[in-house]
Amino acid sequence: MAKNRPIKFRILELFLDKKEHWNYEIVSKIQEEYALKGNYNRDSINFDIIELASGGMLKDVEQRVDEEGIYKKGFLLHKYVITDFGKVRGSDACLRYI
Repeated sequence: MAKNRPIKFRILELFLDKKEHWNYEIVSKIQEEYALKGNYNRDSINFDIIELASGGMLKDVEQRVDEEGIYKKGFLLHKYVITDFGKVRGSDACLRYI
């Protein structure tokens, strides 16, 4: 199911529940669904999230340093929520009618 759609579309779809999600939660979900293992894929998915945020489709609502090594020890973790623009773009991409 998920493997048939572009990763960025799937990321937006995961945010359509209108809840806040940490980047590492979304990254691990995408890695599992698309069978993408390793640090390169982890960081590529995180970059996709950053691009969606820089495009105004996701909003960064909280940050903290990864002290435990959940994602990458010593790196900044981000919590995002979908924006109204992201909902519209998701609907335009036929992810789900909002």
